[in-house]
Amino acid sequence: MNQVYEKLQRCYESFQKKIDFKPQIALVLGSGLGDYAESIRVEAELPYQEIEEFPVSTVPGHKGRFVFGYVEDVPVVIMQGRVHYYEGYAIQDVVLPIRLMKLMGAKVLFLTNAAGGVNYDFHAGDFMLIRDQISNFVPSPLIGPNLDELGPRFCDMSEVYDKDLREIIKKTAAELGIPLQEGVYIQLTGPNFETPSEVKMCRILGADAVGMSTACEGTAANHMGMKVCGISCISNLGCGMTDQPLSHTEVQEMADRVAPLFKKLITASIVKIAEQIKDEEME
Repeated sequence: MNQVYEKLQRCYESFQKKIDFKPQIALVLGSGLGDYAESIRVEAELPYQEIEEFPVSTVPGHKGRFVFGYVEDVPVVIMQGRVHYYEGYAIQDVVLPIRLMKLMGAKVLFLTNAAGGVNYDFHAGDFMLIRDQISNFVPSPLIGPNLDELGPRFCDMSEVYDKDLREIIKKTAAELGIPLQEGVYIQLTGPNFETPSEVKMCRILGADAVGMSTACEGTAANHMGMKVCGISCISNLGCGMTDQPLSHTEVQEMADRVAPLFKKLITASIVKIAEQIKDEEME
């Protein structure tokens, strides 16, 4: 058994000693979006530091805990604060929480983030449904000995973001009257914001939004066979696209501003995704 998997197992055993809960859907909350966890029917909370060998989030605005509970009647586990590569963790540690939530029982991974728009058709405050991803300068979390217990050595990446889940979210947004962009998310390392030339590079590569998370998490979940979907909150336009300098405070403020719409969209989408899972299980 390799060291990465052994560490994951120790984290899982630590979780089992403290929490008796089986989630159906795992939700990762991005910068400024963490308050969503306060709106669900909470059954239990587990700070990251109470899990043996678990990486701890150090970013302002990230509370650093798992929240277990129900979105209406859907059992969920929520990451209230994620771990980033730029915090100095090995990439295998960055995706350890995703792998742990799969072991907990989650079948679907719902990723959210605050991102910079690099598409000139986007505006601050938009939501972008993630259609595909690009990982740039960020190592693959699958490097090293393969975790055969989790997935194959060479996993297919042709549809990281599940088409059926994307359709559910698009229909849900339309029913709620919430405008929804769709595009490609690119992950860079951070923690510095991108230069104007790097923003231009992202656009040339085919990205619509840029951030410092998510793609590595999507890769790890896809490797394990989880269904993945994701929404970016466009908190600002990329450097050089406006005269406004970028700051983390601006990111959080914009996320706070759109939080009511975000909560409506996430809640309704989770309920409908759970209904689809139930229908598939009955077939």
